Amino acid sequence: MNGAQDLGGMQSFGPVVPESDEPYFHADWERRVLALTIAMGATGKWNIDMSRAARESLPPAQYLTSSYYQIWFAGLRKLLINAGLATPDEIDSGISHHAAAPLPRVLAADQVNPMLFRGSPVSRPAPQPARFGVGDPVRTLTLNPQTHTRLPRYCRGKRGRIVAVHGAHVFPDSNALGRGEDPQWLYTVRFDAVELWGKDTTAASVCADCWEPYLETGGAA
Repeated sequence: MNGAQDLGGMQSFGPVVPESDEPYFHADWERRVLALTIAMGATGKWNIDMSRAARESLPPAQYLTSSYYQIWFAGLRKLLINAGLATPDEIDSGISHHAAAPLPRVLAADQVNPMLFRGSPVSRPAPQPARFGVGDPVRTLTLNPQTHTRLPRYCRGKRGRIVAVHGAHVFPDSNALGRGEDPQWLYTVRFDAVELWGKDTTAASVCADCWEPYLETGGAA
């Protein structure tokens, strides 16, 4: 999806200025939003790629004027409504008007830390041999999907070279649509910065992780 979240390489947004000694949370409500997101994600009603898709599909004006956890809450709101777990009125009022819907799983408090430390590995058995190897020249496809993708806009239709092969992983473009994990080979591709942004750039190179369906054979820049 070409949305406001895909800011890489765009001009006029100013520099990224890290906050010195930035706290994990700037307000208590941010802590609660993170907790709610983790708890509801653990129910199994959606997956991580669906969560990302919900956030990135927010209207650009809303996305660009919202803080990090405001975006997370807006995405969670969409997921809850679409899954039939809450209505807009219930979320806005904080009062449930219907019986609780059944859930596949419920995350108990004593399960939170083990789950977070364990993580959710996305590596999978390879469905077929890798099409590319380290050193191979490739070109990314020119894609403008209306749904979730992990191929940044500034890397589309560009020439690069494979510098690492990571095995097969869950394919986000399929997983975000609920069409299954569809494991695909994942590569790190090195792009010369001039290939991405032209001769005026001051950068040297950029590496991006690209799934195999994003790539075709092509001469490196």
